[in-house]
Amino acid sequence: MLLKTATTNDTPVMRRVTVTFRADPGRTVFLAGTFNNWDTTDRQMSDQKGDGVYCATLYLPVGAHQYKFVIDGTWHADHECADWVQNEHGTLNNVMLVV
Repeated sequence: MLLKTATTNDTPVMRRVTVTFRADPGRTVFLAGTFNNWDTTDRQMSDQKGDGVYCATLYLPVGAHQYKFVIDGTWHADHECADWVQNEHGTLNNVMLVV
C-alpha cells in the first residue's frame, strides 16, 4: 500500500533517509527500489570502514517505498526489515515508510 505524498505548495515533503545493510566486506552493493525505478546501478552503497556495513543516504518523499539490495549483481531482501510485500516475480520487496 502506498501512502499519498504530503505536499507543500505542490512540492513533495522530502526527508533524509540513511539505509544500511550488512554484507561481507569487499562486495559491490546497490540500493534499488520504487524511488529510482528499480535501477540496479543508480545508488551504490559504500562501506566506509571496510567492516561490511554498507550505507546510502537518500532524500525521499514522505510515504511508502519498496526496495531491495543488489549485491554483486544478485537481488537480496533486507533481512533486518520486517515490512515486506510480495512482488510480481514471486519474491519479496521490503517496504520503508518515510514519515
